[in-house]
Amino acid sequence: MMQERLEQLQSNALRDLGNTSNVADLESWRVRYLGRKSDLTNILRGLSDLPLDERKAVGASANRVKADLEESLRQKTEGLKEEVERKALRGDEAQLARGDITLPGRVFPIGRLHPLTQTLHEMYDIFVSMGFQVVEGPEVEWDYYNFEALNIPEEHPARDMWSTFWVDNEAGSGEKPMLLRAHNTSVSARVIETMKPPIRVIEPGKVYRYEATDATHLSTLHQIDGLVVDKGITMADLKGTLYEFARRYFGEDRKVRFRCDYFPFVEPGVEMAIECLVCSGKGCRLCGNTGWLEILGAGMTHPEVLRRGGIDPEVYTSFAFGMGVERPHMLRHGIDDIRLYFGNDLRFLRQF
Repeated sequence: MMQERLEQLQSNALRDLGNTSNVADLESWRVRYLGRKSDLTNILRGLSDLPLDERKAVGASANRVKADLEESLRQKTEGLKEEVERKALRGDEAQLARGDITLPGRVFPIGRLHPLTQTLHEMYDIFVSMGFQVVEGPEVEWDYYNFEALNIPEEHPARDMWSTFWVDNEAGSGEKPMLLRAHNTSVSARVIETMKPPIRVIEPGKVYRYEATDATHLSTLHQIDGLVVDKGITMADLKGTLYEFARRYFGEDRKVRFRCDYFPFVEPGVEMAIECLVCSGKGCRLCGNTGWLEILGAGMTHPEVLRRGGIDPEVYTSFAFGMGVERPHMLRHGIDDIRLYFGNDLRFLRQF
């Protein structure tokens, strides 16, 4: 008698579930057939009143019916949800077919170039328009090209200016030690050795310094060096080239200053500074109250550097320059912490 009642209950429940056509009616069906006051729940609660033999058989059948109904409910719920999504999609497609301009557009994330990459591209454009070509060199470099070819022998005190990372060369090839290049002038040494005058190149890339990280120093930074080799090159050519770069990058009204400086691979050497963008030369905290901001070092290439690369300094003269990529961008935009460029903070990067 109780078994027949369970079979009839299951049959009625499945029939009603098949006639349910929306998600809202499923809740009513669940309450009716699986709720706390449903016939199935009452049967399970009344098992204790049945004889032991009948109790086991009825209990097993009732639990089986409950499990079947719960699984059927789950499948029905998923089916109805999928149908709702298909209808919504067909509705959107119909609207699109009719050209409904009220539909929201699909938003795709748009990336952008890093500010340092943008700065490099802008510098490329400036120098390429003046006849320079872009060349690159290895970041893991021989000691010879990083120092010795640039008039900095092993005992030279100028090596302290470029504390760098040395590479343990286990190949046993007998070559000079290797290191992570400390400046892009190492590329200039390779260019002098492999190219024939006239030469007019810029050399961008990463350089590495063994330095503590703070607001103005990093162990990895970017530089762009330049080299010109030809007959009759003078300091006037160097000053004219760098003045034109400063005028285009920092603005036509920006004043430029050249002062003597020392670099082992140039003679004479100069530093170039621009008028402070904050105080316009009056003196402020950014420029140390001098009114000027140094942006690069340069000079006439030392004759010995040309001679080492196979170029006769009695026939050809040359000038070279080198500057960071981060510093000009920081000066132009008033940024006081170089670490912001490498922090991956989108609030900072999206400003450029």
